[in-house]
Amino acid sequence: MDPWVILRRCGTAVLASALILAANVAWAAENEVTIMHYFTADIGGAGLHPIFDKFKKETGITVVDSPIGHEDYKTGILVRAAGNSLPDIFSEWAGARTQFVVDTGKLEPLDALWAAQKLDSVVAKPVAASATIYNGKRYLIPIGYHYAAVFYNAKVLKDAGVTTTPKTWDEFVSMCKTLKGKGVTPFALGTKNRWPGQFWFDYLLLRTAGPEYRAKLVAGKASYTDPEVKKAMALWKDIVDAGFFGENSNADDWTDAADKVAKGQAAMTLMGTWITGYWTQNGLKAVEDYDFFDFPTVDPSVPRVAVGPVDGFVISAKGKNLEGAEKLATLIISDVDLQINWAKTQGALSPNVNVPTSAYTPVMERAKESVATAAAFNFNYDLANPPSVADVGLNMFAKFMGGTNDINALLEETQKEAADAFKK
Repeated sequence: MDPWVILRRCGTAVLASALILAANVAWAAENEVTIMHYFTADIGGAGLHPIFDKFKKETGITVVDSPIGHEDYKTGILVRAAGNSLPDIFSEWAGARTQFVVDTGKLEPLDALWAAQKLDSVVAKPVAASATIYNGKRYLIPIGYHYAAVFYNAKVLKDAGVTTTPKTWDEFVSMCKTLKGKGVTPFALGTKNRWPGQFWFDYLLLRTAGPEYRAKLVAGKASYTDPEVKKAMALWKDIVDAGFFGENSNADDWTDAADKVAKGQAAMTLMGTWITGYWTQNGLKAVEDYDFFDFPTVDPSVPRVAVGPVDGFVISAKGKNLEGAEKLATLIISDVDLQINWAKTQGALSPNVNVPTSAYTPVMERAKESVATAAAFNFNYDLANPPSVADVGLNMFAKFMGGTNDINALLEETQKEAADAFKK
């Protein structure tokens, strides 16, 4: 056969294959939405399955789901952004982490979507104002928010004779002494992954120096060697030295600490409301088995600020299915039934104003009230700082709980590393 005929036939076959491949890619782009998130089994991942199922039923679009563990996600999603391999839609914590990705130019602004879907009438205004706008544009669709508080085993406190929860620092220390005197470890803390320690630092700093100073610190305009930081760390060291924490917290993660409280091996843990979702999955009942109280007042002249994260979804500017991603994001926040199920599964508070209070347990209902009545709501430390700076602080908390005694030296080291990180 004429070689030119063979070549022409081969060329035709290659072209046909290429056209088929292109058609398949186009079909996938229209009929699939790729998603990545940090909602795994221990933090409510099952709550996403009903969302994906309803989305496919309503749109015919399949959600290609790629969950990643909480700690791996923090760096993994940034690696994907740097390599231009982001999925269509992915979860992100509101605050400095979303700001970091926005500044890379990898996200799609959502102002048009927000207006078209009338999300101003859906998302609670305080959440919308603090969590969704970056560089003057909307980028994040919130799915839930959390409140960090002192969660406790109700039976342990009752058996120890503790009938009222503390409002002030002196009352708090007195309660811990009572528990310890009864042979009960007051607090479980799991700092294996570092971040749980941040709530102690945040609240002690906010309850003594206040939110304005804390804002300066996370902006790099104050120093870790300032008297304000030293005072907060000294208070933390006092209660560590008093034996109010279980031994070797750096060997446990947050679920280990939660398990110790659930089993009565410790009375309390300072954690976000997602712990209620974890405990519910393990058969514990609100009020009967566990409850919470707000972190106590240290200085009465300092306003009470609530601390916690806002979880949301952002959309890649170069995703293959922008329209599908926008439809999925809209469903996640707008569907009341799905939001109720998500809140229950994840132990979250819903940013959707149409979710009734009756959807919450009595514990979560009071948590929502605590946030609503606080003077302000601040993102927790590692979401208020740029990622590289947050990493420095988280290392400090782990070193501190690991037994570092020279607080001044630790703060000097942290300040040097934080200053360097801010310059990068």
